[in-house]
Order: sequence, then structure tokens, then C-alpha cells
Amino acid sequence: MFDVEKDYNLKIDELRKLLKSSRRFDQAIELALEIHAVTHTGKVSLSDSPTFCDDLLEGLENEDYSIMPTEKDETIAWHLWHIARIEDLVGNLLIAEQPQIFNEEWMEKMSVSVRDTGNVMTDMQIIDFSEQVNKQELIKYRNAVGCQTRKILKSLSPLDLKRKPGEEYLARLVSEGGLLEVKGSIWLKNFWGRHTFAGLILLPITRHHMMHLSDSVVIKEFLLNNR
Repeated sequence: MFDVEKDYNLKIDELRKLLKSSRRFDQAIELALEIHAVTHTGKVSLSDSPTFCDDLLEGLENEDYSIMPTEKDETIAWHLWHIARIEDLVGNLLIAEQPQIFNEEWMEKMSVSVRDTGNVMTDMQIIDFSEQVNKQELIKYRNAVGCQTRKILKSLSPLDLKRKPGEEYLARLVSEGGLLEVKGSIWLKNFWGRHTFAGLILLPITRHHMMHLSDSVVIKEFLLNNR
């Protein structure tokens, strides 16, 4: 796992450099897609080899998704939800300026009553959510978001990388429930609004995933060591 993470970070550094040059736009998007694929299941990128995400999910029992080893941790279900919701909001609303994947149908499939990214959930709320959510449908939702993101990345032009999110779509982050109007959540609206699309590709669309999947791997290792 360590080697994969180390290689991932090196590729993120390379992507950062490529995104600064419009002449290397095609290389940048190709690398962004490669990086993105590592943190999703193989079903998203049609990979023949297991991805970092596939390795994480392999062998997990249903109850494993709702274990919080310490109060400093979250749960694997929460991590998957958090990165999926953020990718959906940023990719679809802010970059593509189109409806997000998440809707009432997905809420029903996943058996959830929340819409936001989970940033301000308490430990008890995280555990309750993790026990309630349909894990397989959560993975399917994240797969659907990932597939849509790949289409969005392939549709971009060099000029798009210098654009910033429009005010209408930043407002929809809140009006559609993706962000809550409380300090621990609403800050993301301003944070994302300051970034160009290139910056959004570097964090929410790529690097953000590995940050949370790595934490999930630590939880999985704890579970395996305490069977």
C-alpha cells in the first residue's frame, strides 16, 4: 500500500506541473484520469487490475464499514460517503454546471436521510449513518459519480482550467443540501470558489480521495489485527 501511495503523490506533483501549461493540457488530463482511476474501483475505469480502492474493499464485512476505532477516527462508510459527495458536488455542479448524480432515488437506494458531505457529523451521527447506509449502494453511487467525473474531465478544454466556479452553482451547493450553513461545512463554498478548475482537479477530484482512502486502510488494518 505504501508504494502505491508514494507513487500516487509523485503523480500528483507531476499533474500540478502539467496543469500550469496549456500546451501540455492533453497530458494533464490523461494523468488526471490515471490518478483518478487508482482511487476508484476498477468498474469506474474498466481496469483489469485491482485498484487501491478495490484492495481496500476486498474482504470487508458489512459491519466493518461502521467501526470507529478511536474518537479521532471516522468510519470507512463515512470516508466513502464524504469523498463521493464532494466529488459529485465539485465535478457536476461546479465544473460541469450540471445536476449532481445524487437525488431522491439514490437517497432511497442508500437508505440515507442526509444530503451533505458529512463534515460536521458528530461521532455518534457518523456511527449511526454508517450502520444505516446500504454499503453496496453507497459503492454503486460512488462508482456512478466516478464514471461521470471521467466524462467531465474528457470534455474540458485548456481554457476551462483557468475558469472559476460560477456564483449560481456555488449557491446550489447550499440550496441543494450539499453544504450546510454552519461553520464546519459552509467554509467549503468559499474555499472551492477561490480555486480555478485546475485547482479543483488537483484536490477534490484527485488528491482528496487518497487522503481518505488511506485513513480507511488504517481502519481496515486495525480490524484485521483485532479479528
